[in-house]
Amino acid sequence: MQKKVMSIVAAGLIALGFAGLCEAASSKWILFLPAILKKGITPPPPPPAGGLVQPADFTYLGAFRLPGGDTPPRTFAYGGNAMTYNPDRNSLFITGHDRLAWGGLPDGDQVAEVSIPTPAIAADPAALPQAAFIQNFQNPLAGRFTDMDEIPKVGLQYLNHPATGPLLHVAWGQHLQPDIPSHGWFSPTLATPNFKGTWYIGNQNLYSTNGYMFDIPVAWADANASGRYLATGRMRDGGQGGMGPTLFAYRPWGSSGAAPAPGTRLSETTLLLYENADSTPDIVRCMKGYQHPDEWEGGAWLTTPSGKSAILFAGTKSNGTKYWYGYVNPAGPNLPCVDPYYNEEYTTCRMANGSPCPPADFTGCCDEGAGTCVSYRGWWSTRFDAQIILYDPADLARVARGELAPWQPQPYAALDIDSHLYLVPPEWDVVNLGEGVQRRYRIGDSAYDRSRGLLYVLEQLADGAKPVVHVWRLE
Repeated sequence: MQKKVMSIVAAGLIALGFAGLCEAASSKWILFLPAILKKGITPPPPPPAGGLVQPADFTYLGAFRLPGGDTPPRTFAYGGNAMTYNPDRNSLFITGHDRLAWGGLPDGDQVAEVSIPTPAIAADPAALPQAAFIQNFQNPLAGRFTDMDEIPKVGLQYLNHPATGPLLHVAWGQHLQPDIPSHGWFSPTLATPNFKGTWYIGNQNLYSTNGYMFDIPVAWADANASGRYLATGRMRDGGQGGMGPTLFAYRPWGSSGAAPAPGTRLSETTLLLYENADSTPDIVRCMKGYQHPDEWEGGAWLTTPSGKSAILFAGTKSNGTKYWYGYVNPAGPNLPCVDPYYNEEYTTCRMANGSPCPPADFTGCCDEGAGTCVSYRGWWSTRFDAQIILYDPADLARVARGELAPWQPQPYAALDIDSHLYLVPPEWDVVNLGEGVQRRYRIGDSAYDRSRGLLYVLEQLADGAKPVVHVWRLE
């Protein structure tokens, strides 16, 4: 019997694609086998045909512009860090110009509510229809998260639950994350926010919890996540929060609907969590095809009018033949330019399969102190693409039940969306963003209208310094 179950498990791993470097035989997976054998669990059959959202189910409808001027902080210019859909008013809440560190813009990331015009397809973003303000910019997080304004990471989710009424739930982090609680809530009446928080997500790594948020369908959450209706996670470049997107289910209220005390460590259900790059120098137990420059900025739990489902992540995927920590090489996008200062700490240049680059690639090509570098320092790749990736909710249910390790689920489909993007940032931002195939940070947050089957995705710096909202219909 034991051999039979092990052969079924092995077959299931092969079917899910666990044959590559990231999913090679791991001692962590072996640790899960005794529990599976003891319970007599065998992998469930695949979902019925047509049960999962497929790339062909996405129909692009066009895009629209955001309103307002360009004067910070009350502007969408250099904004769009977070976005959520409000089904009660068929509107979107979106954050404006990010806070800047060291007092540069301490009241950034204000929130506005905008209408949703009929999207259109236009060669010039200036020709797109424009949303209107329903609530102009307010600062509901004034005095909150004041120690995290160095490249903020923000998530928002509107949820109208009977126990609490309508609320905007928020996650807040920054590029270099201090040990500070990261979650809270406030009223969608932005002028009177009545903020509550802040809370931790269990004892999870803060680099894994505070970048994006979305709601979980009630029936799924009740069946698999102890009634935790909010999903939160983060995927930062470098793999410090996990080598792939992360996801945790949580619920920041009890039976009375009251807010927990500040500093509470909220109970969570882990749904997706890959290996952390701080724990190992190897590219293992990761999302298939993972590279350190990957950035997943938005997510949504899709359920379509036709009954299909998927968990979606949207972001900028590194698909290069090489990737490295350093700078853009002025000699061409196919050539690395590593920062040799960090070579002794970790492998600063890798091939697509995760193996180290040839020794000659580690010599660097510029000196930041001497002003000879043509870009900002960071994770770069020979190629980036804007992508949507899809996960099977059944896989995440198996993680919640302890039948799969949280690093084992893999995307079953991917959709490249570059053909719909403008990719025309202001020229003065190219030093940070890159250009051509090396353009980073292509898209930001996403939001989903479940009743109409409409997906909204922000393209950063597409309308001058403002984002535009792209729209897809799902069948």
